[in-house]
Amino acid sequence: MSALQSIDYVALAPALVAALAAVAVLLADLVLPLPRRPAVLWVAVAGAVAATAASLALVGQRRSTFCTPPATLPGGVASGQSCSYVVDGFTLFLLVLMSASALGALLVSVAYARDAALPPGEYGFLLLASLTGGLVLAGGRDLVTLIVGLETLTLPTYALVGLRRRSRAGAEAAVKYLLVSVTATAVMLLGVAFVYGLTGTVHLGRIGAALAARPEVRDLPLTAAAVVLVLAGFGFKIAAVPFHWWAPDVYEGAPVPVAAYLATVSKAGGVAGLLLVSVVAFSELRSVWAPVLAVLAVASMTLGNLVALRQRQAVRLLAWSSVAHAGYLLVPLGAAGVGDLSAAVTATLGYLGFYVAINLGAFACVTAAARTVPGGLVDGYRGLAGRSPLVAAALAFFLLGLAGLPPTLAGLVAKVVVVRAALLGGAGWLAVAVALNTVVGLAYYLRLASLPFRAPARAVEVTGPGGAGALRPARSVALAIGAAAAVTLVLGVAPQLVLGSVSLAP
Repeated sequence: MSALQSIDYVALAPALVAALAAVAVLLADLVLPLPRRPAVLWVAVAGAVAATAASLALVGQRRSTFCTPPATLPGGVASGQSCSYVVDGFTLFLLVLMSASALGALLVSVAYARDAALPPGEYGFLLLASLTGGLVLAGGRDLVTLIVGLETLTLPTYALVGLRRRSRAGAEAAVKYLLVSVTATAVMLLGVAFVYGLTGTVHLGRIGAALAARPEVRDLPLTAAAVVLVLAGFGFKIAAVPFHWWAPDVYEGAPVPVAAYLATVSKAGGVAGLLLVSVVAFSELRSVWAPVLAVLAVASMTLGNLVALRQRQAVRLLAWSSVAHAGYLLVPLGAAGVGDLSAAVTATLGYLGFYVAINLGAFACVTAAARTVPGGLVDGYRGLAGRSPLVAAALAFFLLGLAGLPPTLAGLVAKVVVVRAALLGGAGWLAVAVALNTVVGLAYYLRLASLPFRAPARAVEVTGPGGAGALRPARSVALAIGAAAAVTLVLGVAPQLVLGSVSLAP
C-alpha cells in the first residue's frame, strides 16, 4: 500500500494522459458507426492536446517518483536517494516538444488518413501509444525505464510504417525497420548488462557515482565497450551514421505523416536517451564517448548531405537531410571532451527544438502538396506556387530554415548554437565541418525551395478541394503548417525560450 502512495501521479500526468487517450481512441473506434469512423482521429488530436496541456502545467515544477533510499554500491561506494522518473527542466522541455510534435503529426494525418484509406482507430491508437513511451523516456533516470520507454516509443511505429495494407513499399519498410531496430536493441541490452555487472546498479546517477569513485572500473576495456554499445543503440534511433541506412527506405515507404513523426518525436526520444546516458551515467567517461560522437557527427553530416544532393524524391531527400541533422545534433557532445557538459546539453536540445519545429513544417507542406506531385518527385514541385502560393511559400520558408538561411532566423540561430558549442569545447575542426556541410546542404535545399516558383514542364491535374488548377490544403494540414511557421518565427526572434529552459545535472 505504501508503494502505491509513494507514486507521484502529477509527475506522470503527461504520460498517463497520452495512454488514456490511446484507450479512448480504441473505444471511439468501437462505438462510432462506420460512416463516422474517420472522426476517431479527432479524438487522438484531442488526446495530444491534453498531453501537451498536462506537460505545460508542470512548467516551473520539479518532481520525482519511484525513488529508492540511499544505498552502498559494490566497492563501498555510498550513494544517495535515486529516482526512476524525474521531472526537471530537461524533462519538461522534452515533454512539451514531443507532445506538441505528436499533435502536429496528428493534424497532418487527419486528411491524409482519409485519402489513403488508413484505419483511423489503429492509426490514432498506435501514435498515442508511441507518444506515451516517448514521454516516459524523457523523464527516465534508470536504464530499465529508459529501455522500456524507448521500446514503447518504437514498437508502435513498426505497424504505423506498414499501415497502408496494399503498399508493398510500406510492408518492406516495416520489416526492414523491425529487423534493424531489434538488432540495435539487442546491442544496447548487451551494453546495459555490462554496465550493471560493472557498477551493480541501473540508476543513472548511481552509475556515475560508481564510475567516479572507482578508477579501476573506469579504466577497464569492458567499460569502454559497454559505453559504446549503449550509445550505439541510441545512435540507431536518431539515424546517425553508421546506424542510418534504414531511414531513407523507411521514410519513403511509410505514410508521410508517419515519416514526419519519426523525424521529430522518435528522433527527440533518441536524443533524450543519448544525453541522459552520456551526461548523467557516463560523465566520467567523456574521454571515451566524446571522440566517438565527434567522428559520428562528421560522418553523419557529410554522408547525409552528399547523398541528399542526388535524391529525386522529396521524402527521401528529407530522410537524408535528417541523417545530416543527426550529425549537427551530435556536434556539441562531440566537443564536450574537455568542455562544459551543461553547455553541450543546452546546445543539443536547443538545436533539437529549432529542428523539430522546422522539419515538422516541411513535412506538413510535403503532405499538402502530395495530391499534385506524382510519386513525390522533386521535379513535381515545379509550378506549385501557381496552384497554392501559401504552401509554396511555407515550403520555401521551412527549407531555408533547414539550410540555416534567413529569413528563417530559427535555422540560422540553430547553426550558430552548434558552431559556438564546438568552438567553446576547443573543437575548431568540428566547427569547420559544420560550416562546410552547411554550404553543401544549401545546394539541395535551395533547389527544392526554388522549384515551386518555376514554370512546370506540363500541366498538373489537381483533384480534391479547390478544383482544377488549384490546391487548397485541408484545414487540419493548414493549421499544422501555420502553427509550425508561428513557432519557428517566435523561436527565431526569442531563442532564449528554448536555450534558457533546459538543464541536466551530471
